[in-house]
Amino acid sequence: MSTSGETLTRETVELLQELIRNRCVNDGTPESGHEHRSAELLRNEIEGLGLDYELFEVEPGRTSLLARYEGSVAEAPSLCLMAHTDVVPVDPQGWDNDPFGGEVLTSPEGVKEVWGRGAVDMLNLTSSMFVAFRDAVKSQRRYPGDILYFAVADEEAGGILGAKHIVETQWDHIQCDYLLTEYGGTPSHTKDGVHVLLATGEKQGATRNITVTGTPGHGSMPYAADNALVKAAAIVARIAEYDFVPRIDEMFADRIAAMGLDPDTESMLLDPDRIAEGLTRLPTGLARNTHSCSHITMSPNLMQAGDKANIVASKAEIVVDIRILAGDTQADVDQLLTEIIGPELMASTTIEPLYDMPDGTPQSATDTPLWDALTDSIRLAYPDAKVMGSLVTGGTDARFFRQLGVTAYGAGLLSNQLPLDEFLNRFHGHNERIDIDSLRLTTELWTNVFERLWR
Repeated sequence: MSTSGETLTRETVELLQELIRNRCVNDGTPESGHEHRSAELLRNEIEGLGLDYELFEVEPGRTSLLARYEGSVAEAPSLCLMAHTDVVPVDPQGWDNDPFGGEVLTSPEGVKEVWGRGAVDMLNLTSSMFVAFRDAVKSQRRYPGDILYFAVADEEAGGILGAKHIVETQWDHIQCDYLLTEYGGTPSHTKDGVHVLLATGEKQGATRNITVTGTPGHGSMPYAADNALVKAAAIVARIAEYDFVPRIDEMFADRIAAMGLDPDTESMLLDPDRIAEGLTRLPTGLARNTHSCSHITMSPNLMQAGDKANIVASKAEIVVDIRILAGDTQADVDQLLTEIIGPELMASTTIEPLYDMPDGTPQSATDTPLWDALTDSIRLAYPDAKVMGSLVTGGTDARFFRQLGVTAYGAGLLSNQLPLDEFLNRFHGHNERIDIDSLRLTTELWTNVFERLWR
């Protein structure tokens, strides 16, 4: 590694540690998040560099930062590096180390890693993007197009108090031609060489709030009671047991080919009648991701019911995290849920969207100068790598840009020290951490893309 590469890697590690320690935990309520801590940290890091920057505070403490490094050619396409600063809640009892310590620890295998909530999702990119952006400014290298750095609040709760609001109300400030965000850059080694997946699209969110009504009564007489909680439990069971139809398309087939599986397992996963069996052959994290890339998913994650221990529940509410595939609509979701719940239970049930979610989020094409720049840059680390488009199973703020015609990719570059299955398990999981070599590769990726995008 060159001296400059060592310096940038060290800066990325140090910034990641500070971002983790800021504890910008977003529990979905407007008063959580406290992203102003990291927005102010980043502002302080770029003050004095002569940059134009803005802070957007949608609600008190829910602050996003936008900085712009102007290019030399007015009509050249602009590139935005977008990363969020909020993280999901954590259960410290499930961790081996302080989830907000930001410690650098060495694994039993000798791999140096930064530990902490957000290390994978997505403060590793937030820090590496910033360091590469700041280095371009400090070095006074001028590129034809503008480079924007956009650190946003509230991504973990749908972007309502972050990217969504800013895109809808401040588009003249954030408008760009290209966007890079989470997540991508996972290498897989197969008999055909190295495959690297970058996100070109994502599943559409369709979260639903299901309200079930019943009749109150004394808890000591449950026989033949109209208990809303019992009916809600039956609905949860029906959703959990429902056999969703798999959808095998070209992108999914490419993803399977990139996994380096044995021919029999690969054949199973590409067969709608055998995919369920094929999934059982995969490690758990990889199986979950593979299943989600080929199915509509419904995960009942919240339920509230009743008023008192000795009163039959007259109302229950279920929140179901639903993710749909390309071509599915919000109306399709409601129809499918109605069929799953069944007419008897639907008689006392209402279904409502939890968020305002439009139909359809387009995929970004790969025949673009940015895709070529990413491919060339990735091949500096992994020569002859096959770079492939992939689907993100969770939602990202890229959807707000894709809906306005911006080409957006989820990118990054991981080392060989972090297997795909393990990487996927760390999203929102216990013991979240990222190896320093991946931080180096990702920081270098952004700087290399700058050099190649406008050639």
